[in-house]
Amino acid sequence: MNFLIFIIIPIIIGMWAQSKVARTYKKYSQIPSRSQVTGREAANYIMRSAGVNDVSIVAIRGHLTDHYDPTHKRLALSEENYKGTNLAALGVAAHEAGHAIQHDVGYKALKFRMALIPITNISSQLLPFVIIGGLFFGILGLIKLGIMVYLVLTVFQLVTLPVEFDASKRAKAQLPNLGIIDQSEVHGVSKTLDAAGFTYVAAFIASLGNLLYLIALSRR
Repeated sequence: MNFLIFIIIPIIIGMWAQSKVARTYKKYSQIPSRSQVTGREAANYIMRSAGVNDVSIVAIRGHLTDHYDPTHKRLALSEENYKGTNLAALGVAAHEAGHAIQHDVGYKALKFRMALIPITNISSQLLPFVIIGGLFFGILGLIKLGIMVYLVLTVFQLVTLPVEFDASKRAKAQLPNLGIIDQSEVHGVSKTLDAAGFTYVAAFIASLGNLLYLIALSRR
């Protein structure tokens, strides 16, 4: 029963979240914006309006590989969103610009998440051993290690939530405020960003589920 509640159900939620993102992104990537502003231009407008002038914007390969790199102050947009003028592309680009603004103003949750990255990376490298030895074979030592690993990952996912939601909030506000989209287009952008945001909720639920399952195993 614990395996069903803590492992299987979170996996199903995660799969549903990813499917929802794919469907929503596909839908609104087919709706061109009236302004015909590209994702790159939208990100640039938003950052400049906030006084952020030291972040480069580059195109990268892949589907939805968009991200903001605070270490190098680089905003990377997938080619489809870099050049795209549709509602989905504008939403994603504005969201990443929101992260750049967070970094510039010293948003505390982002600073905390950045501080967690080194230990989170180490924890991620230990996951294969934890999953094989702890979750599947119940080796006590690896179960205890797994608890520590998933505690770190769960805290990281929890801190990620306000960072991502705040970036989306900034995007939803700045796009119409700067005239990049009009009010009739806000709905499409919001749907795209909300669907993407739920994937972070699903990731937190999955990490928490693994943590609770390992704690339950350790008490047997």
